[in-house]
Amino acid sequence: MPEHGGQLRRAAERYGLPLERWLDLSTGVNPLPWRETTVSQCAWARLPEENDGLVEAAQEYYGAPAALPIAGSQAAILNLPRMRTPGRVGVLAPAYFEHALRWREAGHEVIALTPAQCAEAAATLDVLVLVNPNNPTGHRFARSDLLRWHAELAARRGWLLVDEAFADASPQDSLAPVSEREGLVVLRSLGKFFGLAGARVGFVLAARPLLAALAERLGPWTVSGPSRLIACRALHDRSWQQATRARLQSDGARLAALLEACGQAPAGGCELFQWRPSAPTALFKDMFWGLKGATRTPRRCITRHSPATSVLLPASEVVP
Repeated sequence: MPEHGGQLRRAAERYGLPLERWLDLSTGVNPLPWRETTVSQCAWARLPEENDGLVEAAQEYYGAPAALPIAGSQAAILNLPRMRTPGRVGVLAPAYFEHALRWREAGHEVIALTPAQCAEAAATLDVLVLVNPNNPTGHRFARSDLLRWHAELAARRGWLLVDEAFADASPQDSLAPVSEREGLVVLRSLGKFFGLAGARVGFVLAARPLLAALAERLGPWTVSGPSRLIACRALHDRSWQQATRARLQSDGARLAALLEACGQAPAGGCELFQWRPSAPTALFKDMFWGLKGATRTPRRCITRHSPATSVLLPASEVVP
């Protein structure tokens, strides 16, 4: 099974440093998460209930006509490929590697695509899988392009699947408001912007018949009661969301400027990470790997061209 994240506990054991002494730059999760996570004992003692307001909160927050709560985006990434007969699936590369892996495992022919190849490929594919903004490059697709490609795919009963895990900080290109269109599937998550990766809460936004079929496949209680309660509160917290968007936009720009000032100018990125499409230089390793207690395994994306490195936002600029 593929490993995810920085495996911080393993690194702490290997180098003999306690967890609190590490500056973790290995995962693109908001380092200052939404914090009102206390729940009552009742939430732990009862089975999850579907009429708890979570679906309505998600529809309001995303501006989506319909939403299905799931145990993080991964639950959809695993199951959606098995809801179609094997076909030709274009997957952005480099991108979150689970997409290509799970479509290939389900028997589909997977074609790796650069952003420039997507327009032409949309005319011949059964499914086009994109991440917007992309993880790890930060590439952003224009909403008009996405809608045009969706129309081409949907005319042949195809799908456009857009993973918007990093879209919350700048959601202007989100397809959530039109996600009820046949053949369009949008994935959202509370793991990145809200910093609630451990809660395992995500949403599929799509036409209701597809959501019903996916819900049947997943079975009952896909999200725990406490996680549902916390997610509902976070989705309603407009003041925190507004302040966090402003902070992340500022912090992301500052990180990019700091890297450029050190001769490590990023080639792309978004509010939560910056990306370099080449192997780390000696200076880069000194900056991030040589810090006592700094993670020695920043998140990497290995492409078919060359190694690349993503630098993620730390919670503090002070090394423990």
